[in-house]
Amino acid sequence: MARTDNVNELPKDLPVPQDDGACNHLTGMQLPSLALRSTRGRVVDLSKLKGTAVVYIYPRTGRPDRDLPTGWNAIPGARGCTPQSCAFRDHYQELTELGVSELFGLSTQDTAYQQEAVERLHLPFEILSDERLDFAKTLRLPTFEVDGMKLIKRITLIARDGKIVKVFYPVFPSDRNAQDVLDWLATVA
Repeated sequence: MARTDNVNELPKDLPVPQDDGACNHLTGMQLPSLALRSTRGRVVDLSKLKGTAVVYIYPRTGRPDRDLPTGWNAIPGARGCTPQSCAFRDHYQELTELGVSELFGLSTQDTAYQQEAVERLHLPFEILSDERLDFAKTLRLPTFEVDGMKLIKRITLIARDGKIVKVFYPVFPSDRNAQDVLDWLATVA
């Protein structure tokens, strides 16, 4: 059954997430050495990356053929994974020009589910699966639960040689996140 809303657009009346301090501890941390499955069929260890990496973490990608989780639009910061991914896609070249060597999305969905989104949205970068929440638990990332799913709140990390140098949290609106990352990178380039 097709959804009646547009998965590519953000509703105008979404609640704004508040900074609860749940990510204050992240700047300066080393990314954990964990094997994360990617939509390109490889295993990625973010701690081993050289150069500047951007990892945007989001709750879950919506699909046009599936309903949203219960009360999704009422959860501050939950809605907007597809617009966020599309914004990173649209700014991909600019990000690489500002020195980003790796760009990843990351969610708790399994790789097969994520591959559908990569293909449908024509993403030129990989999405990583933290299906068992190992990455989230190791970094003590903020999560929330809905419809029996434990999901990570929307966060964007910028790391240099595996060390977190910038954290965007909360991220709102999600479709502006790629531009915010570009703006920050331009100030430190």
